[in-house]
Amino acid sequence: MNKIRSAVMTATAVCMTIVAPGTASAAAPAAPAPPRFLSASELPASLTPWTAGPVRQGLPGSGSVCTAGIAPAATTSHRDFWTELDTGARQTTTVAATTAQATALAAEIRGALESCLDRLKEQDPGLEGEAFYHGRVDVEEGAHIYSVDTSRPDVGSTDIGLHSVGRDGRTVTVLEWGQLGDLDGAPLEGFRTTTGTAVAKLH
Repeated sequence: MNKIRSAVMTATAVCMTIVAPGTASAAAPAAPAPPRFLSASELPASLTPWTAGPVRQGLPGSGSVCTAGIAPAATTSHRDFWTELDTGARQTTTVAATTAQATALAAEIRGALESCLDRLKEQDPGLEGEAFYHGRVDVEEGAHIYSVDTSRPDVGSTDIGLHSVGRDGRTVTVLEWGQLGDLDGAPLEGFRTTTGTAVAKLH
């Protein structure tokens, strides 16, 4: 009888050992869903339709001259958009480990946007331009909009870029929009709406 009782106790212990990991696994919280990106239809109105590329992991390989190299590649993804009239846009999104890190990242990106024109002029002494801060968008933890208007008088070219950075908890998203021309021809209010949409739909 003692042998039978010992066998039952051993079997029970084995079953508990097998079941326990499964129970712990079932109780573990599900991984958060990845942030959602804008669709082509949510970009500012354009004379020709927008096309959206795929969402890609990591930092963009080129462009993003105002904010390049700031966000960590491992937790960043991006999506490019374009039209038939040389108008382009990009959304770059980073999920930080903590809210504090996301707050610091958003602040660093804001600083890079505020100093962007000065840095571009240092790299290209023939460049002229104007940069403006266009205020806050009240969505989630907030978003901020900037414009960088540049020109090369020697070749007669002008470019306008609209930029924004917003945060929802641990997630920071940056929008860029650009085309030939100046600020007067840029869809500033449309970009403001797109920024609000981008931050609101992250999670």
